[in-house]
Amino acid sequence: MKRLKNAGLLSDQVPDLGFVGTGSFALNRIISGSYTKGIPLGMITQFHGEASTAKTVFGTHILKEAQEKGYYSMMVDSENAYNPEFATHLGIDPKKLIYAAPETLEDCFQVIEDTIKTIRETDEHTPIVVVYDSIAVSPSKAEYEAENYEGHNMQGAIRAKSTGACLRKINPLMRKHKVALVVINQIRNKIGVMYGSPDTMAAGGKSLEYYLGVNLKCISNKTSDLLKDDLKNVIGIQGKLRNTKNKCSIPFRECEFELLYNEGLNPYAGLLKQFESDGHVERNGAWYTVTSTGKKFQSKEFVHLMQDEDEGMESLANFLEG
Repeated sequence: MKRLKNAGLLSDQVPDLGFVGTGSFALNRIISGSYTKGIPLGMITQFHGEASTAKTVFGTHILKEAQEKGYYSMMVDSENAYNPEFATHLGIDPKKLIYAAPETLEDCFQVIEDTIKTIRETDEHTPIVVVYDSIAVSPSKAEYEAENYEGHNMQGAIRAKSTGACLRKINPLMRKHKVALVVINQIRNKIGVMYGSPDTMAAGGKSLEYYLGVNLKCISNKTSDLLKDDLKNVIGIQGKLRNTKNKCSIPFRECEFELLYNEGLNPYAGLLKQFESDGHVERNGAWYTVTSTGKKFQSKEFVHLMQDEDEGMESLANFLEG
């Protein structure tokens, strides 16, 4: 055992490679156990859900947070969903963003691998954050080449096999090179399901789920979860994120999110409810009390008091300072 440690084959502890914020304090909390940490380096994180549930926006915010930390940032845009103007509006520096738009699944993973290895030729330490949007629309080369396949099941089997092969190759690079890979995926319904949930991943199948460190389901009702201004114009959406797999903290937690189309994610959305769940505030009817200071406030005052650094909210603000 001692000889193995001396040879560098064993370690006394698993290294903490670090985290990247998501743009949402509540989401950071349910992923990492901290209000400021977010998604883990060295692992694959997935955001999956139906169309228009803020998946791409979360990926963009993560790239912004990566750039603010001085990390390398990369967008693999197979869905042609990346909006450079909106990304710049959120704070993305386009000059620091590595952008690629390969056509096939294999090419997407290959360009990620090549980029990681190229960066590591000159920089051995700076973390790398990659967003792949989305794995659901990337056809595999095997699908192009396959003859006489018919139906969703055959197509899904071919894609799942190709996805598994790509993940086996790229997964060891995550921890070795301090890479956070964020995969965006879509949910589609299984045909003919009579009992249980008809939801299924559009790509990757069980092989993708196996390699995930964190798996987040985006949930938003396209009618009841719309945000509107005083003139009833739609200005955004709200919804929930459900943590269905987590190797960093406790799984099966939920938090709320809020997306304003002209501003991006509201970082404080769901935070008050999370503070209450964690015991930092107590609720009595319409009033909340900070447990450590006795400060009383209503929910509509929460963000204003936090942003103005009210003395009675100082203990809560400390949780957001890392």
